[in-house]
Amino acid sequence: MDSENETIYIVDDDPIVREALWSLLRANGKNVQLFASGKEFLGAVRRDAAACLILDLKMPAMNGLEVQSIVSAQISIPIIFITGRGDIPSTVKAMKCGAIDFLTKPVDETILLASVEHALQKDRHARSEAQEQSDLLARYRLLTPREQEVLPLLARGLLNKQAAAELGISEYTIQIHRGSIMRKMKADSFATLVRLAAKLTTKQTMMRQQGE
Repeated sequence: MDSENETIYIVDDDPIVREALWSLLRANGKNVQLFASGKEFLGAVRRDAAACLILDLKMPAMNGLEVQSIVSAQISIPIIFITGRGDIPSTVKAMKCGAIDFLTKPVDETILLASVEHALQKDRHARSEAQEQSDLLARYRLLTPREQEVLPLLARGLLNKQAAAELGISEYTIQIHRGSIMRKMKADSFATLVRLAAKLTTKQTMMRQQGE
């Protein structure tokens, strides 16, 4: 992951708050981009790197919860809410929709910095997982239709002759498929292949559920 391009986006209609947060985060070595409104943030081009969003709850035209709803439908980015006029219902709604923190102005600098580090770590992990899954699916798509049939049988622990019997093909053909699958999936051992197959099954199940 490119830590040099990690960015903290700040959306707040109060210029004094924006500048104060910018100064604090810049002093701690962070890349920061400032926005005076949710509309301005949503229209901006964002870096393809780990990031987090510090979002004011109460803003004219488009409040923080509305921005959160739109952002969450487009991208995955950890959101830290800040507000000088917070209320329990808004806090609960924000957290249910995925916000990782809800801080009250004036924001404690130590708490904010810790929250930002937590948010960035969360996004790094999510991006790493997404990249790993993307690479895994790309390898899986290199398999022939028959190899895609053989893989789950091997992952279940079936012997070559058992998998051959289930598919109605020869044991030698299964051996050939097994070697090709190992190579295409970049599995250095059978245990690794089983682990990759398990991850694929989980991912494919999630994709089917999202499509329903």
